[in-house]
Amino acid sequence: MIYLGVDGGGTKTAFVLINDAGDVLARHEAATSYYLSVGMDAARSVVLNGIGEICHRAGITPADISFTFLGLPAYGEVSADVERLDAIAQSLLNRERYRCDNDMICGWAASLGCRDGINVVSGTGSIAYGEYQGRSARCGGWGELFSDEGSAYWIGCQALNLFSRMADGRLQKDLFYDLMREKYPCRNDLDICDLVFNQWKGDRGKIASLAPIACEAAVAGDKQSRAIFFLAAKELALMVDTLRETLRWHADESVRVSYSGGVFKCGDVILEAFAYELAKLNGNYHICLPEYHPTLGAAIYAAKLNGTPLSGQALGKLSLGEYNGQ
Repeated sequence: MIYLGVDGGGTKTAFVLINDAGDVLARHEAATSYYLSVGMDAARSVVLNGIGEICHRAGITPADISFTFLGLPAYGEVSADVERLDAIAQSLLNRERYRCDNDMICGWAASLGCRDGINVVSGTGSIAYGEYQGRSARCGGWGELFSDEGSAYWIGCQALNLFSRMADGRLQKDLFYDLMREKYPCRNDLDICDLVFNQWKGDRGKIASLAPIACEAAVAGDKQSRAIFFLAAKELALMVDTLRETLRWHADESVRVSYSGGVFKCGDVILEAFAYELAKLNGNYHICLPEYHPTLGAAIYAAKLNGTPLSGQALGKLSLGEYNGQ
């Protein structure tokens, strides 16, 4: 059997084909499928072209795919759009052999191997999703305008605020200011407004791309930049703790927690703060390293939805290290 996983995101869409033996048959990356940003037609084109391309790479046709899971950003957040999103791949795939849902499930399935626990995603946006004893729930992920706390976009906005305060003297200039001037040389500090508003047009992905600069400054000792990551960690931990209560774990029961998304690539500057904030809320959280790549999570979940979950041996072959090393 062959399973296709599609992991949509705010900046890119990743496709992976696996078989029931745990072999990765093909991979492909394309532009974002965040339809609220690029439009439904563009998102549909990304999905359909991506399916066609990955099948070509694997030497199969869409009809050869046993089941597909498509994790789409913002799925379920606009009720009127769900029916159209559910139909997004029907011109290539049998409607009975694929399922669409929010891309948060890809991170959960990958990080926790489809087992009970909570996964928090901090990429371009942020969201937390958990399952426990057949119950499921999400927290956060209400969009970048008034939510997505702790995400790369949110960190980017905080970083721009930090730059403005350093530039006009409300805060003492530190490494982050220097890194921004080095990365985006301009005649005047106020030209950052031209960059963000006119050149970038407030683009979500471009603002999110400032997070690694803030991370670099934080790691090098910039206290104001580091404070941004502490606040991000506090917001992400609150999402997890809210889900623990929503899904009705007992207060003294151990809860497996994992994570995914580009912000966590900042390493200890976010992970140590996240662990600290979780421990303050409840002492029974057990933070687990992600077991698989998020895209593999989509394919693993496809096998589960098909009623043919992968064997332990197959899952063993789909280790995070093997996937990244191919």
